[in-house]
Formats: sequence, structure tokens, C-alpha cells
Amino acid sequence: MEFLLISGSIISPVLLFILRRKWPGSRLYLNGLAVFSALVFGNIASLAIHEIIEDKTVFMTNIHGLFLNPFFLVTGVYLGVYFLYRMLIWTIEELGRP
Repeated sequence: MEFLLISGSIISPVLLFILRRKWPGSRLYLNGLAVFSALVFGNIASLAIHEIIEDKTVFMTNIHGLFLNPFFLVTGVYLGVYFLYRMLIWTIEELGRP
């Protein structure tokens, strides 16, 4: 399982970069999906924290229930891969500059 997680974090940004090169129009979709993911991820996290504060429950135990939310996990994964993809683009652009 660890191998899949590590190799996925390396291969996925490279695949997004290749998609960007082959189909320039994909940049709009990738960026839009990142914005949507950030909204969903942030809203789920803020609502969970608000519920904990409102209920005055033990913070550390209840906040871990957030990791059981599939939407939180999927959007978090995409944001992580997208950030690595953007760093790859920035690095390649910097290599081309004098």
C-alpha cells in the first residue's frame, strides 16, 4: 500500500503535466477542479470545526472523524497532487529562464 501511495504521488503530477502539454485546454479544467476542491475541502473542515466548538466536545477525538468523510479525502488528495503538479510546472519554467 505504501508503494502505491508514494508512486501515485510521483506519477499523478507527471501525468497532469503531460496532459497539460498534449491538450492545452486541460489547464482550465485542472485549475477549476482545484478551486472546486479547495472550496469543498475548506468548507468541510470549517463546518466540522464549527460543530466541535458549538457542541463543546473534545477537539482531538472528534476532529479525526473528519478523515472518514470521502469528499474531504478525495478533494484533499486532488489538492495535494495539484500542488505537486504546479511545483513541477514552476520548476520547469525556472529551468528555462536565464
